[in-house]
Amino acid sequence: MTQLAEPAVGVTTPAARVHHWIGGQLVEGASGRTGPVYDPATGRVARHVDLASADEVGAAVAAAKAAFPAWRATSISKRTEILFNIRNLVAERRHELAALLTAEHGKVPSDALGEIARGLENLEFACGVPQLIKGQYSEQASTGVDVYQIRQPLGVVAGITPFNFPAMVPMWMFANAIACGNTFLLKPSEKDPSAALFLAELLRDAGVPAGVFNVVQGDKVAVDAILEHPDIKAISFVGSTPIARYIYETGTANGKRVQALGGAKNHMVVLPDADVQMAADAAVSAAYGSAGERCMAISVVVAVGDVAEPLVDAIQERLPRIKVGPGTDPQAEMGPLVTREHRDRVASFIERARAQGATVVADGRDHPLFRDSEGFFLGVSLVDRVTPDMDSYCTEIFGPVLEVVRVDSYPEAVRLVNENPYGNGTAIFTRDGGAARQFQFEVEAGMVGINVPIPVPVAYYSFGGWKASLFGDLHMYGPEGIQFYTRGKVVTSRWPDPGSSSVDLGFPRTR
Repeated sequence: MTQLAEPAVGVTTPAARVHHWIGGQLVEGASGRTGPVYDPATGRVARHVDLASADEVGAAVAAAKAAFPAWRATSISKRTEILFNIRNLVAERRHELAALLTAEHGKVPSDALGEIARGLENLEFACGVPQLIKGQYSEQASTGVDVYQIRQPLGVVAGITPFNFPAMVPMWMFANAIACGNTFLLKPSEKDPSAALFLAELLRDAGVPAGVFNVVQGDKVAVDAILEHPDIKAISFVGSTPIARYIYETGTANGKRVQALGGAKNHMVVLPDADVQMAADAAVSAAYGSAGERCMAISVVVAVGDVAEPLVDAIQERLPRIKVGPGTDPQAEMGPLVTREHRDRVASFIERARAQGATVVADGRDHPLFRDSEGFFLGVSLVDRVTPDMDSYCTEIFGPVLEVVRVDSYPEAVRLVNENPYGNGTAIFTRDGGAARQFQFEVEAGMVGINVPIPVPVAYYSFGGWKASLFGDLHMYGPEGIQFYTRGKVVTSRWPDPGSSSVDLGFPRTR
């Protein structure tokens, strides 16, 4: 098995550089600009990543454009074979990929492996492209006339992915994109860029031709070049709402198809009849997994009526048992945050909530690793009696801070969720089937869990929120992902007998 080139990963070489992947090979950056890549567990710079210029983005697009005609002409059966190869290589080398996620993002190995497992689901879905891309056929739509629709790839498409899922989210995008016959340009987060290069080499080893999959490292310069390049036909994005809005508005203004997934403030409604122990387990798991750096993390528990006191007590009871530590510690359940700046920003909301009248039940700043470590650690925090006018409630904190809002009734809980500007995911915990069904009917969110705290859809459904959590018409991966990366073409066909045609200037009729 081919090993990943040392400069691409640099796990053992502190001075290593993370380069681009263009036309099937590593390409050193030529812009002269680099950015630091930290080991979040130690706070030290582990390597540097090249930051592309607009010209370097252009070179990657040119490679993808040159590869597109042959890849589009490649048979569906051959593309499917290659996708199976990709799936098998990712599965085979998942522990190496997980080690990169731990080294640069900070998530513990179990969490990193879970991310890869969900990415594999999307690769497996894309392996079904022969079924997914089938068209439609209507025989004898008019006398001697048949009508059929086919779906064809767009051309060069791009993905701009976030730091929190550096392996899974790219697989959300490129799996369907290349399965449908497009060529792909990935711009990963500059905070944890090495996973993208590892995936690039696996795709090469799986038989993906040079130029079909490209990686350009970079910052806003690279993003803007992608948004403006005339040869890029579609852009997929996952990140914060302000940037998602910018991506959508700029991309569509440049004539591109865009799906831009934004931020979240996911609520978990707990009704008085709920199993309190089950709800507490779910809230803790969903709030603090991956240090809360998930767009589907539960950040607000909405406690209805007299369930609030026992629920807060049950959550508080579980917090001391959460083991916070580096991914090298096999006992660790939650790792550090991705950067020092982000860790300090998250921590600031704890004090702001207290100052605005909330009750800080558990303060993550009391954890020894926050005080004494050079790593970007923050312990788990629980903030009770939060109100919708507080800064911490109005902001996507994106860290291990769980807030509790107390309400008196189910209608008040639903109104709270629906009035929030975000609509990514939400959940309800109850034993009442009627209440659960009513909740799924009237709640304004794209993904709903019933006694499931993180309702991320399986790969054969599509992922996406409502309101300020999604800009664009189509959700990501699954059936809507196939639709996003293809466009329809309708063919009307007639094979007349010789001499049977005549001139008719009227509008074509089907009868």
